[in-house]
Amino acid sequence: MSTHPRTIAVGFDGSPDAIGACSWAMATGRYLDAHLVLVHARGLLDRYERRDPRGLLGGVVADLAARHAFDPTRLSWHVGDGDACSVLLRCGAAPVFADLVVVGSRGRDEHAGMLIGSTSLQLAERSPIPVVIVPSATSAPY
Repeated sequence: MSTHPRTIAVGFDGSPDAIGACSWAMATGRYLDAHLVLVHARGLLDRYERRDPRGLLGGVVADLAARHAFDPTRLSWHVGDGDACSVLLRCGAAPVFADLVVVGSRGRDEHAGMLIGSTSLQLAERSPIPVVIVPSATSAPY
């Protein structure tokens, strides 16, 4: 039995903090030979407008994979309906089966000036699997 993560779920909405989290997960995943699942929560507007994050954000992810020498065949997407926290909390079970969840400290809809966003805080409090919260590149050290 492996003691390190084999599948890493990464919350990804295209925000700068999500890009930082994805970069961290790719570097770690490459070292651990893990599979990365980019997780995007699809809200009502996304469903109504039939927006597909794989098309909208796929180029950003491809660029990150190239920059981190991460094998793109070890990347997949999971688009779930609902709020970001609920979708990420379900990643430990089918169909994702993640061993680790990685998120940025804030996503697109978080309030400016907060040290940690509500989604990352809720995940840290409620997740049945380990959570890594990657600090924002713009966060000042204490």
